[in-house]
Amino acid sequence: MDNGYIILGIITLLFLSMYGFAYFSVAMEKIKQRRAQKRELEKEEQKRKQRIRNQEIRDEKLRKFNERKEEIQKELLLLEKMKQKQKVS
Repeated sequence: MDNGYIILGIITLLFLSMYGFAYFSVAMEKIKQRRAQKRELEKEEQKRKQRIRNQEIRDEKLRKFNERKEEIQKELLLLEKMKQKQKVS
C-alpha cells in the first residue's frame, strides 16, 4: 500500500507540474501583453504632450507675430499722420 501512495503522489505531482507549466505560459503571455499595452499608452501620452508643446510654441509665435504686426500698423499710422501734418504746414 505504501508503494501505491508513492505512485499516486508522483502522478499527482506530474499533473500539478503540467497544470503549473500551462498556467505559467498563460500568465507570462498576459504579463507581456500588459507591458506592451503600458508602453503603448506611454507613447501615446508622450505624443500628446509633444503635440501640446508644439501647439503652445505655434501660439506663442502667432502672438508675437500679431503684436509685431500691430506695432508696424501703429508706426505706419503715425508716419501717415506726420505726413499729413507736413502737408498742412
